[in-house]
Amino acid sequence: MDLNSASTVVLQVLTQATSQDTAVLKPAEEQLKQWETQPGFYSVLLNIFTNHTLDINVRWLAVLYFKHGIDRYWRRVAPHALSEEEKTTLRAGLITNFNEPINQIATQIAVLIAKVARLDCPRQWPELIPTLIESVKVQDDLRQHRALLTFYHVTKTLASKRLAADRKLFYDLASGIYNFACSLWNHHTDTFLQQVSSGNEAAILSSLERTLLSLKVLRKLTVNGFVEPHKNMEVMGFLHGIFVRLKQFLECSRNIGTDNVCRDRLEKTIILFTKVLLDFLDQHPFSFTPLIQRSLEFSVSYVFTEVGEGVTFERFIVQCMNLIKMIVKNYAYKPSKNFEDSSPETLEAHKIKMAFFTYPTLTEICRRLVSHYFLLTEEELTMWEEDPEGFTVEETGGDSWKYSLRPCTEVLFIDIFHEYNQTLTPVLLEMMQTLQGPTNVEDMNALLIKDAVYNAVGLAAYELFDSVDFDQWFKNQLLPELQVIHNRYKPLRRRVIWLIGQWISVKFKSDLRPMLYEAICNLLQDQDLVVCFLNALKELVFKVSPYLETMFTLLFQLLQQVTECDTKMHVLHVLSCVIERVNIQIRPYVGCLVQYLPLLWKQSEEHNMLRCAILTTLIHLVQGLGADSKNLYPFLLPVIQLSTDVSQPPHVYLLEDGLELWLVTLENSPCVTSELLRIFQNMSPLLELSSENLRTCFKIINGYIFLSSTEFLQTYAVGLCQSFCELLKEITTEGQVQVLKVVENALKVNPILGPQMFQPILPYVFKGIIEGERYPVVMSTYLGVMGRVLLQNTGFFSSLLNEMAHKFNQEMDQLLGNMIEMWVDRMDNITQPERRKLSALALLSLLPSDNSVIQDKFCGIINISVEGLHDVMTEDPETGTYKDCMLMSHLEEPKVTEDEEPPTEQDKRKKMLALKDPVHTVSLQQFIYEKLKAQQEILGEQGFQSLMETVDTEIVTQLQEFLQGF
Repeated sequence: MDLNSASTVVLQVLTQATSQDTAVLKPAEEQLKQWETQPGFYSVLLNIFTNHTLDINVRWLAVLYFKHGIDRYWRRVAPHALSEEEKTTLRAGLITNFNEPINQIATQIAVLIAKVARLDCPRQWPELIPTLIESVKVQDDLRQHRALLTFYHVTKTLASKRLAADRKLFYDLASGIYNFACSLWNHHTDTFLQQVSSGNEAAILSSLERTLLSLKVLRKLTVNGFVEPHKNMEVMGFLHGIFVRLKQFLECSRNIGTDNVCRDRLEKTIILFTKVLLDFLDQHPFSFTPLIQRSLEFSVSYVFTEVGEGVTFERFIVQCMNLIKMIVKNYAYKPSKNFEDSSPETLEAHKIKMAFFTYPTLTEICRRLVSHYFLLTEEELTMWEEDPEGFTVEETGGDSWKYSLRPCTEVLFIDIFHEYNQTLTPVLLEMMQTLQGPTNVEDMNALLIKDAVYNAVGLAAYELFDSVDFDQWFKNQLLPELQVIHNRYKPLRRRVIWLIGQWISVKFKSDLRPMLYEAICNLLQDQDLVVCFLNALKELVFKVSPYLETMFTLLFQLLQQVTECDTKMHVLHVLSCVIERVNIQIRPYVGCLVQYLPLLWKQSEEHNMLRCAILTTLIHLVQGLGADSKNLYPFLLPVIQLSTDVSQPPHVYLLEDGLELWLVTLENSPCVTSELLRIFQNMSPLLELSSENLRTCFKIINGYIFLSSTEFLQTYAVGLCQSFCELLKEITTEGQVQVLKVVENALKVNPILGPQMFQPILPYVFKGIIEGERYPVVMSTYLGVMGRVLLQNTGFFSSLLNEMAHKFNQEMDQLLGNMIEMWVDRMDNITQPERRKLSALALLSLLPSDNSVIQDKFCGIINISVEGLHDVMTEDPETGTYKDCMLMSHLEEPKVTEDEEPPTEQDKRKKMLALKDPVHTVSLQQFIYEKLKAQQEILGEQGFQSLMETVDTEIVTQLQEFLQGF
């Protein structure tokens, strides 16, 4: 692409690509896409976005296309890669001038320079870092800032590389420029501190911006640039200096307004100081040891004493608390139980911690956390009053402990209390003691103090297990407080029920539960309170029979009333727990929920996590309804269809729960329907995924086989067999076993159709037996599959033997002999009694025979048969005779106790199948006797006697014992 002639054309097309008119926009985008691989295109883009006279939107678009081009075509191995000559020209052009006047474009240029640096610096671009260092020294404000911005993005990108060779290059870079970076930062920091008193906001902001950028560079160099940073005096000097600078910047906040840009930048810089410390502690805990004492002194003084009054702000307090928490919890600082096994570095750090956390310090931290930071603020009380649901969701959200003050204080309290519980338990018990009895509803401060202490007692429940008689406290103090109905007591009632929820799984007598259920049923009338104690309710659902209808009805009403997605999920989770615990007892009460869930599913189309909660509820609902769940199919089956369709975007969120729902639906289905059968079309792509959900997929396939083997196999066996053949090439040993178990079940359920449908897999199994598969669990499954074919479909086994004889280029008899020999040799691989009996029945089915090969293996067949008898025969103590313990003569309905789950429809199907299975219907003792008798008739007395002489006399004696009475 000729630069002179192309620039005008490219500029025109870029201008069109900024148009709002799609008729103009689309052709322009297509043309730009075609130019992406044209030599010279990126040189034209560079000329355009560095021309400050052109339209900003056009320049912005040129930068973006250039940046995307780096991602796609800069690497040498990329298709349509840029030539080395053009890349050399572009690299030079990118760092010729750092004078971009538009902030957003300057940032994009800095990012794309960093992208090139990631690939080319320092080998192909050695001049980049020296050029940046020279450019940040210039007096021109704009050039200095843009060079510093680029310097930061390049450092950040190079620091993120993880290959050993790249790490070494970054270590070298950091060592070479660290002194300069420190000097640069100190210069800009001193300039800022001098200008603060001037009142010139523009000058303050300019120097503060440079301070922030140079500190960002230092953060990356300090945290990622050294293997053993504690051995570098400059690094440790910088880190120790942070505390001095932090004090200076915090004092500066007194002179800067609370609602301007300077204040925002100042707070960002203060937070960045704390991030340097946190990152360094995370990456280099032992290098941080010299900083432990100073970090704790600084953080505790600003957060827990009057030093911080007037200068601290919420995000800074959060960061200081995170720093304390990370030091307290750091595993590198925790010695082993046997101190002698700990490293000197660990013992040194532990010693510093113990010296700092004295009794007075810990007591003050604990009291301040509870009596100051745990107190509900006016803002929180107002929010709870106006939107209790939203307040609860915000309070319990995700990673909020890292960024929000209340969750952060609670996490710090938990960690410190856990680490120093012997010291702090008496402190908290004393605070509890002062709050016995009712609290005056007019004294809001006393109510808030009690709420804070109750919060602490709930958070420390596990640590206080031996120190608090919670049952007595519940009866004498908490239960009466739940019954106070004054409006001002609402927050405290909310806290009490939350507190009970914290303790219920720690220490709570079962005979107190009815009292609590009564109180809960009353509280369930108040939606504002209910959303705050759903966790407690989930823990309390155990034996709720007397209260089941009331509780379920009120929860359902709550589900309809709440509007926050998170709250609906929470209510559904509690409902699921209720259904799971009471199982079939739920059936009379679920009609309203069954009618509402389709509407909720439709409303939650944009909320995949809520849909996951609906799926979980449906899983427990289907289990509770059993065969009656068939009535849900008009809603249930489309839900399963969508959740397990990998071509639909929501499957990313819904697949795991959708598969579980599919499985329980099959297990509880009384009969197959065309719609249920049709969903199986989703299975083939799922098997191709080879994900962690494969095990559930195999269970689903087995479910279809047990439900309707003939219809299912005729419809899907061919495609399923192809998928299995592909899986067996690359799957793990455990996966192979799962595949073969499906085949084994198909042969067991349908011995005629099964072998035909899975015919392509059976040679694979036969080959595995002949070659002596080395994994016992796989060999056991091979023998189980082949045993089914041999015993239940002799004709198919003969044709398979014939096919394999051709493949192995052997005589059929010779191959059969090899198989029997391997079977006998590897019988010990089979551990399941059912499979061991199956093997004995299968090999005995080869008798009677006048085939010399079979007669040659007669000894092995009898050995296996006697082993089988030892496995299955039990002696009747009254008659002294033996009987086969695996025989089932009729279907016995099992007696289900109240605590047991009733059998599913699939359990019943398996029982019915067992009544037709030779393993459970044929007496091994009888079968051996009949086969030996038939063999004797073929060979005659003398011939049969000769055959028996090939068997070990001890085995013959055991056989005769088992066959007494025949």
